[in-house]
Amino acid sequence: MRMNQITLPATDLAAAVDFYLTLGAIQIVDTPHYARFVCPEGDSSFSLHLVDAQMLQDSGWRIYFESDRLDAWVEELLQAGLAFESLPRDERWLWREARLRDPAGNQVVLFHGGDNRLSPPWRVDIRKNTQA
Repeated sequence: MRMNQITLPATDLAAAVDFYLTLGAIQIVDTPHYARFVCPEGDSSFSLHLVDAQMLQDSGWRIYFESDRLDAWVEELLQAGLAFESLPRDERWLWREARLRDPAGNQVVLFHGGDNRLSPPWRVDIRKNTQA
């Protein structure tokens, strides 16, 4: 199994596109109601779809973008005018994270997980569904 993408809601698609372009995403689809991006590293993708404000009511969506140069990236984004809810800090789950919101209010987490990204000290043995 491989995850293809995540799609986030946006009430102002143009503002959301500008926000993610400022983060460094590369836009590959542009329609009046949908935009899709790839990340500049790896093969991850995500998209935005246009919704009305009522559909957005505290969706709880969160998207994570990882960088080995988190602190420098956040400083560049501050210089570009983005506002952060929290600046980079070490979290108890052993990731360094900064948080901000996109124009639709979706939470964006910029982080560096290092070795703890997939192998934290509390990782369990790999589990698979044994039923066919």
